[in-house]
Amino acid sequence: MTADAVNALFEGFGAALLALNVRELWRTRRLVGVRVVPTAWFSLWGAWNLYYYHAIGQRLSWLAGLAVFCANSTWVLLALFRSERE
Repeated sequence: MTADAVNALFEGFGAALLALNVRELWRTRRLVGVRVVPTAWFSLWGAWNLYYYHAIGQRLSWLAGLAVFCANSTWVLLALFRSERE
């Protein structure tokens, strides 16, 4: 198994876990006990990873990183929307 494939598995599992956060925020419509800034930071890091994985030719990591970036960004947008409504 290549390093790209192993990294993609970690990224993909992370994306699945992040999707649980998105689902929970969507379901409860409550932003309690968490801060938006840390997840926004990791979303920016995910954007960097998309550039980086492409630059080093890590196609599987790029695809899984895209899932992480999308999940984090979705959560941040939902959290900002929810915090504005409260």
